[in-house]
Amino acid sequence: MAKVKITDAVKDGQVLVSDGAWGTFLHQKGLPSGTCPEQWCLDHPDEVGEIAKSYIEAGSDMVETNSFGGSALKLAHYGLSGQAAEINEAAARISSTAAGGDKWVIASVGPTGKMLITGDVTRNELYDGFKQQAMALEKGGADAICVETMSDIEEAVIAIKAARENTELEVICTFTFERTVQGDYRTMMGVSPAEAARAAMDAGADIIGTNCGNGFERMIDIVREIRSAAPDIPVLVHANAGLPKNIGGEDVFPDTPEKMASLVPDLVDAGANIIGGCCGTTPDHIRAIKKAVDRL
Repeated sequence: MAKVKITDAVKDGQVLVSDGAWGTFLHQKGLPSGTCPEQWCLDHPDEVGEIAKSYIEAGSDMVETNSFGGSALKLAHYGLSGQAAEINEAAARISSTAAGGDKWVIASVGPTGKMLITGDVTRNELYDGFKQQAMALEKGGADAICVETMSDIEEAVIAIKAARENTELEVICTFTFERTVQGDYRTMMGVSPAEAARAAMDAGADIIGTNCGNGFERMIDIVREIRSAAPDIPVLVHANAGLPKNIGGEDVFPDTPEKMASLVPDLVDAGANIIGGCCGTTPDHIRAIKKAVDRL
């Protein structure tokens, strides 16, 4: 397809397919535990590029970047704050090369791990970190910023505004929810899907949604609540391959590609416009999701 804006493609009635997990893929390629995944954009660009390419070949319409923890505030844990701009620019350039001219790059921006409520960081420090990251990702060739795995509305809003005010890119924002004992969904900061949707839209997000924490089965209810609060905005879902089970000391994600693909129609009926994977998903999952979308 010709690469128009993501929001324009959704307005035209397209259901788009995103990519799958990155972290587990990096470890399969040899990333040692406890080391900085984003540094591989500089030290092992070919391996990072192979991940993006594998998702494009599986049928993804868009691919993320290896920049989830790329804020200078997050990179400080590894002594890499001074290389934040270089790392993020490289991350976007790698995925842009894999995506070619007709697929989108949605550059990953995750939480900093710093808490405003405890005084770990100021709003200005958060803004400056997200601003630097977003600008570097744009310079590297990203088409959109994907603020993801958020739990705190205030941090998410700051990240959205930093991207909106300092780049020309579309902005996506997704939150991670867990099911409570009452059966509803909240982030770990107590935010509901409807509250998150309204806050992200008010801050200027072009696309909203949810990622991680749940498989497609639970995402259906979350998407339905987001859609009820936001009838018109595109909704993106990056779901896990089910809820992990610890087997032999390892987390195993139970949902097969076929299982996830079977739930695609229900997810679209609930209001999802862009569907991809998070933890535990592979190119095989994305390939199956793409086939299910094509059958709709």
